[in-house]
Amino acid sequence: MCGIVGFIGKNDARKVVLNGLTTLEYRGYDSAGIAMKHDNSIDVFKDKGRVDHLRSISKVDYISEIAIGHTRWATHGVPNKINSHPHTSNSGRFTIVHNGVIENYKMLKLDKLSGFSFHSETDTEVIVNLIQKYSDKGMETERAIRTAVSMLEGSYALLILDKESLDRVYFAKNKTPLLIGKSSKGITIASDTLALVGNSDEYVHLEDKTVGFATYNEIKATDLIGNSIYLRYKDLNINPDNVGKGDYEHFMLKEINEQPGIIRNLIERYFDEDGTLLLEENLLRQIRESDHIYIAACGTSLNAGYVGKYYFENLCKIPTDCLIASEVAYQIPLLSKKPFFIFVSQSGETADLISVIKICNELHIPNLAITNAPLSSIDNLADSVMHLHAGKEISVASTKAYTAQVVTFSILARGVAMSKTSLKNNLNTLALAIEELLSNKKIIKSVAERFIEAKNAFFIGRGLSYYACLEATLKLKEISYIYCEGYASGELKHGPIALIEPGIPVIAIIANESTNAITRNNLVETQTRGAIGVVISTKSCSKLDDDIIVPDVASYLTPVITVVASQLLAYYSAVIRGHDVDKPRNLAKSVTVE
Repeated sequence: MCGIVGFIGKNDARKVVLNGLTTLEYRGYDSAGIAMKHDNSIDVFKDKGRVDHLRSISKVDYISEIAIGHTRWATHGVPNKINSHPHTSNSGRFTIVHNGVIENYKMLKLDKLSGFSFHSETDTEVIVNLIQKYSDKGMETERAIRTAVSMLEGSYALLILDKESLDRVYFAKNKTPLLIGKSSKGITIASDTLALVGNSDEYVHLEDKTVGFATYNEIKATDLIGNSIYLRYKDLNINPDNVGKGDYEHFMLKEINEQPGIIRNLIERYFDEDGTLLLEENLLRQIRESDHIYIAACGTSLNAGYVGKYYFENLCKIPTDCLIASEVAYQIPLLSKKPFFIFVSQSGETADLISVIKICNELHIPNLAITNAPLSSIDNLADSVMHLHAGKEISVASTKAYTAQVVTFSILARGVAMSKTSLKNNLNTLALAIEELLSNKKIIKSVAERFIEAKNAFFIGRGLSYYACLEATLKLKEISYIYCEGYASGELKHGPIALIEPGIPVIAIIANESTNAITRNNLVETQTRGAIGVVISTKSCSKLDDDIIVPDVASYLTPVITVVASQLLAYYSAVIRGHDVDKPRNLAKSVTVE
């Protein structure tokens, strides 16, 4: 991990690669590097830090037409210059950048590369030296790469330069995304479509176990045996104007503010004028005929999945389980006779989820992907797809994707249940309610200022508000670095209340009248032990002294409006502490390794 860009063409390759890496900064990283052709040699620049730092240390007095670059999120070895990519083989002939994780790299070091020296702690050096080893045995470069990668267990997206053939960029891909874009300007190879924008008119998403090379006027791809692969290109339709911050200080704040528009966009996509749903009847039939729904996801998408579980069980009367994708990939649960899987991913490239999709496809289990990335691996692998239409989410901490996922679940559940509920009107009301909430940001900022010194916090709630607590907790810990846990409020007295001490914030989310009083009682129990009590409530459940009161919406949509309030609470908590809101430490936007 976490970002790759390569270019060969008429433009300044250094500029193209650095600009491409900049567009991938949202994915999260800790170091960056670039390798460029210079006459008959390869110049490498790399270091810990941001792409801007790489831009300053890689200034040269020549223009190169070939370059490969990388932003790294540490998986093997600490973030430093030595562990940064690109890496070079012992002989200096081959230079490589790598996304992914090689699970058997230690064994390969011992069994295949005993005479080689290693300078970094990375698994990537094993790959580049394997290529050198087989090239030294007389294999041409393509075959040496195929031989090397056939020994790798794990995931990889590779770009490779060979000093003895500096008219091309070699590539290889397995489990980790890699795309090729082309235009009259040249050929761009990258791990995300965003890095292709501006230099490519069409693109192809490479399949697993593909190896090949790109020259100025040719792209060749084969499987690991050497059989040719036909590449099917699609038009690249992404407007670069849609990925800027505009007048907002951070992408996260921009994306929080985009949520009303995204809800309206989903209404337009999935309803006609009279409120009839525009969903594939075959998809709805498959779900209706299933006896159990399994929602597989990670992180924020999993939290949205819990709300989806509520919808399917309460509206459709279909038993539903939420599964942690990284667990399912290694231990499939005991499934029902007629299962249906729903995969949820903002990026469409979540490695843990891709593993589950492949297992489901092998077992011929019908499935659906809910994703924000129409050009992604998950989009290509799933039987059916519902797109979130939320636009690119740049900030690492997901906000608008969560809202889009919950809204999409509500639309899908209504379609499956053939319900006559006024969902379209309720979603329009939700969009208006979020706009009203966003106009009162100062209140939420003032709440965040109350616990500026806090190192720990709790969110508590019941029913759907408990699910909202799970996402609220994740947002706060992701960007403010406050250690936070979300609990069903009745569970506090079964152990967690032992952690309550003076000054610790306990935030109660209250959005249902039937659990209003008991949740408040649970909050009081923590306040008597010195906690700072904070209440996020809907207007109909509110009391005069509640801290954040959000507008009323349909009860089943309260996990959206209350979470938007918690997104802002997390945002201001992070800003007050001076943290890098859009690029929180240690996190990656698109988790492309297991």
